[in-house]
Amino acid sequence: MLREITYAEAIREALRQEMQRDKSVFLLGEDIGIYGGAFGVTYGLVEEFGEERVRDTPISELAIVGAAVGAALTGMRPVAEIMFMDFVTLAMEQIVNQAAKLRFMFGGKAKVPMVLRTAAGSGTGAAAQHSQSLEAWFMHVPGLKVAMPSTPYDAKGLLLSSIRDDNPIIFIEHKLLYKKKGPVPEGDYTVPLGVADVKREGRDITVVPTSIMVHRALAAAEKLAQEGISVEVIDPRTLKPLDSEAIIRSVMKTGRALVVHEACKTGGIGGEIVARIVESEAFDYLEAPVRRLCGLDIPIPYNRNLERHAAPQEEDIVRAVRELVSE
Repeated sequence: MLREITYAEAIREALRQEMQRDKSVFLLGEDIGIYGGAFGVTYGLVEEFGEERVRDTPISELAIVGAAVGAALTGMRPVAEIMFMDFVTLAMEQIVNQAAKLRFMFGGKAKVPMVLRTAAGSGTGAAAQHSQSLEAWFMHVPGLKVAMPSTPYDAKGLLLSSIRDDNPIIFIEHKLLYKKKGPVPEGDYTVPLGVADVKREGRDITVVPTSIMVHRALAAAEKLAQEGISVEVIDPRTLKPLDSEAIIRSVMKTGRALVVHEACKTGGIGGEIVARIVESEAFDYLEAPVRRLCGLDIPIPYNRNLERHAAPQEEDIVRAVRELVSE
């Protein structure tokens, strides 16, 4: 039986193991050294690897990402941390115009093997400027890869794959998942980018959730099973590359699909996933329209009750599934 550790511990273990294995890997970001990171993920690593490889930076997201891009171009494998995903806004030029494009612009002679770790999502009472889910921005940019692990197992395996990849990767961690426990092997293993995972098999409807929504969808599926509704839960794990084939296969089996994410509905990743379903052979198998269940198109409120209503909850998924299977 595998030991169980938290999501945060799984990420720390991946960082530690890869830094032990590959001396070109180093970390940089605000308060990641002695303080151990805003969410405690990098705690203890500066004592083990020193300040050269666990580098506390000034409060400048542009400088953090710019330094990571430059280091990656010259042979290092930096893992940069942006404390809250909201503040990738301050580094968008380096991410979108530099990291994402340089390998293409140099005809493959240069590469940018860097990982940008960042914490996203609501649920902590951090209000509108510290609670956003901005993954759709990066899914839109050619040259970037986007990972959104939902479990400790996936977090460790995807991070190891990401650090070893020769492309820039946006690695999105949900703040509410850091304390969540799950089985994780102690040794070296990888979860491949672009391969979805069937978190629960079912026959009546396919639910495609991301990040924290995977756990809410699984809880909803348990409740719905008591009503005789069998829900299949497909976790994409990475948004880019997106495992469309796994999603399409599932929808062809169940005939119904619900896509669930926390980010705002307008312009969100749900629209892309729905489009891929309806543009595929799965369209002829649909018994009801494909639906999205997403966050409201509003800034995240500070008030806890309003904040909760801004993003889909377990009961919202239950209700949406009931409606779809009755159509």
